[in-house]
Amino acid sequence: MKKILDNLEEILGAFFLALMVSISFFNVITRYFFHFSMAFTEELTLYMFVWATMLGVSLAFKHGANMDVSLLYDRFPKSVRKYIYIFLMLMSIIFFLTLMYWGYVEVCDEMQMGVITEAMGLPVCYFTVSMPILSILTVVRISVHLVSDVRDGNY
Repeated sequence: MKKILDNLEEILGAFFLALMVSISFFNVITRYFFHFSMAFTEELTLYMFVWATMLGVSLAFKHGANMDVSLLYDRFPKSVRKYIYIFLMLMSIIFFLTLMYWGYVEVCDEMQMGVITEAMGLPVCYFTVSMPILSILTVVRISVHLVSDVRDGNY
């Protein structure tokens, strides 16, 4: 179970990407051979892309592979860099907590208004719930990475 939780982003991301490729391939085949396009496939692929993107963000923070510009950061002594690093990671946590809150508000609004997708007729909240859920996962990954980096002196 621990191995699944440790690799959650990789497992779900691979699943969503494989499903997106399969659905898109199936849609291309049906368009080419049967001259019939299924609108729901494009909509489903788009929503899965949002999930995959949020999983990728969490994965990047988990491995410390998020993009950064270190021109000024590298010019400071290591003792100062530690505090800058902590500050920047805390700002990232605040950002994702804010995204989680507003994502939750959006999901609640969509549920209250009964918003459904155009082609599939499913509640939109099934797909937008990725924002608050994966924001929480990202905050956890940032926090674990921050504690590990500060403890090991990798900043």
